[in-house]
Amino acid sequence: MKAVWNDTVIAESDETVVVEGNHYFPPDSIKSEYFHKTETSTSCPWKGMASYYSVTVNGKTNTDCAWYYPLPSKEAEKIKNMVSFWNGVQVI
Repeated sequence: MKAVWNDTVIAESDETVVVEGNHYFPPDSIKSEYFHKTETSTSCPWKGMASYYSVTVNGKTNTDCAWYYPLPSKEAEKIKNMVSFWNGVQVI
């Protein structure tokens, strides 16, 4: 699987985990030079608190387009620190 934004591959892995239709990429599969943590967080009733990254590629920033669970619930432990995408990031 590849995550693509602004015509650039920002993550790539053969070992994604699918939860609720979203592919979660292992932390070492993201191209960290494009990612920066934000202060945004959201809560999922069963996964826990999500933290967010914005992605900047070729001078354009996609704010809060990636999320991960640094301290997921026991039910979501398999996606701990794995990264998923939305807001225009194509997962193919």
